[in-house]
Amino acid sequence: MNRFLLLAGAALVTFAGALPADARDLWTPAQAKTWYGKQPWMVGANYNNRGAINQFEMWQPETFNPQQIDQELGWAEDMGMNVMRVYLHNMLWENDAAGLKQRMDQFLQIADKHHIRILFVLFDSCWDPNPVAGPQRPPIPGVHNSGWMQSPGAARLADASQYDKLEGYVKDVVGTFANDKRVLGWDVWNEPNNGGGGNYPATPNKTALVAGLLGQVFDWARSVDPVQPLTSGVWIGEHWDKAETLDAVERIQLSQSDINSFHDYNWPEQFETRAKQVLSYGRPVFCTEYMARGNGSTFDGSLPLGKQYKIAMFNWGFVDGKSQTRMPWDSWKKPYTYEEPTIWFHDVLRADGTPYRKAETDLIKRLTAEANGPRRR
Repeated sequence: MNRFLLLAGAALVTFAGALPADARDLWTPAQAKTWYGKQPWMVGANYNNRGAINQFEMWQPETFNPQQIDQELGWAEDMGMNVMRVYLHNMLWENDAAGLKQRMDQFLQIADKHHIRILFVLFDSCWDPNPVAGPQRPPIPGVHNSGWMQSPGAARLADASQYDKLEGYVKDVVGTFANDKRVLGWDVWNEPNNGGGGNYPATPNKTALVAGLLGQVFDWARSVDPVQPLTSGVWIGEHWDKAETLDAVERIQLSQSDINSFHDYNWPEQFETRAKQVLSYGRPVFCTEYMARGNGSTFDGSLPLGKQYKIAMFNWGFVDGKSQTRMPWDSWKKPYTYEEPTIWFHDVLRADGTPYRKAETDLIKRLTAEANGPRRR
């Protein structure tokens, strides 16, 4: 990962802290703890419905599927889940702002019916850097997450003259739902310093471009005074509690998040180490991605630690579908077209709602009931 921007970090954090006059302030650790103390222990997944290969198929009117979403969130409710992390895309808003917000409201109605709150993700640096709206390509056979799209795409990220559209997207979407209790929070940028992944071409100067934009995204979101917390999760590195090891992007993430968040796809020992590093900032913590069975990250290993430290837990993947995230990351190099992987990498349920591994869904149900009491439908 490119880490050449360490020296620019302090200046970028100063810039990110220059908020508009009408913006709410960054929550203090005490304010964040007060908010968090009123929440149940939050457990859920990174969610897109099984019929959607990416954000476009989930949200565009031709492929938005409320019946499928209702069914799947019902399955989540039955196992004790009470939150979901869900991705948006700036192009969805640019092409159909009113329609996107209407479908977001419909989605929130369905989620609320199942007592599930939503952490929306505004931007994402992972996978395809050249997003295209409209009909989406079919999945690449045997390949993990083969249709996911970066937001903003490489061309938009490099074109500062178009940033006003990104600003409009953030302010309109966050502002529309700024007082909506069905919305848990706003994850302003997923893995912002991720190079992209897959077999896609690298975006030139991506880390520098993101570092120059991320602080503005926090500012835009705060300027509409949301009652929900803002966050952006760190995901690489060994010492998140040591400022001298952070790159410019991570400095902004950890200085501008109301609730800190992180990703971990490793053995439970590493999960606990990383959790303690993020907790050292004195703020509540979300783990917004975990659970990659073949990499040593499992429900059995990580979820009890999340309960112990009262960290909100969002595993990757819920129902097996067009995203094909049951396939491991290495499927980009060797697609699983001859046979299935030995074990599923991500995802909890098969397409018909039956558990991939019943012991996992039993564990989720038991731990959430211990923390929050049994669910009543």
